[in-house]
Amino acid sequence: LAYKLGNVFLLGMYKDILERDIVQRYKIKHVKVLKDIAKYLISNHSRELSYNQLCKAFAVKSVHTVKNYISYLQNAYLVLLVERFSFKLKEPALAPKKAYCIDTGLVNAVGCSTSADRGRLMENVVAIELWRRGKELYYWKDHQQREVDFVLKEGKRIAQLIQVCADVSHLSTKEREIRALLIASRELRCKKAVVITDSYDAYEKHEKLGVRYTPLWKWLLSEP
Repeated sequence: LAYKLGNVFLLGMYKDILERDIVQRYKIKHVKVLKDIAKYLISNHSRELSYNQLCKAFAVKSVHTVKNYISYLQNAYLVLLVERFSFKLKEPALAPKKAYCIDTGLVNAVGCSTSADRGRLMENVVAIELWRRGKELYYWKDHQQREVDFVLKEGKRIAQLIQVCADVSHLSTKEREIRALLIASRELRCKKAVVITDSYDAYEKHEKLGVRYTPLWKWLLSEP
């Protein structure tokens, strides 16, 4: 019963934000398109997206319309957009972004999620917590599709690399995550790496990189 009532509250809040804070405030003409994009971003949280891709998916003629709609969703604190990191100034603007839902409760109430999405949900939690802590955050990806979930920048330097992986018990999964961290560490000249897990808690040395594995609950309780 509590779960159902919680969903009713979340759906009501979601509807109010869309209609009052966005549709009425910005005088949106294509309301269905806005709502479809909002649901798509929430359902596909923690995944890459591009404005052109959304234009095609929802038959929107102008990419500026999509950009505006997403900016309205950000201004209303429904979604958070994270850019890909690059030392080249133009690349982040052109590269795909990653969207996160500002409230994980909305992911279950509004989005299309399953229990298999636990890793993505954990990543979403970490993104919002980093944003709450005031961190300047990006994600990193190279041309071979190796990815680091979060790159934290302080001033002109990269302060920390963070991977989110619910289960590192499978050797192939662990090796994939660590390989991306090692390559990003060399490219970005960063020696501080964390892997946020479901339950694994350890410190390991991988080549010259020390990696702290920490459960999500412990990381959330740690000092900013």
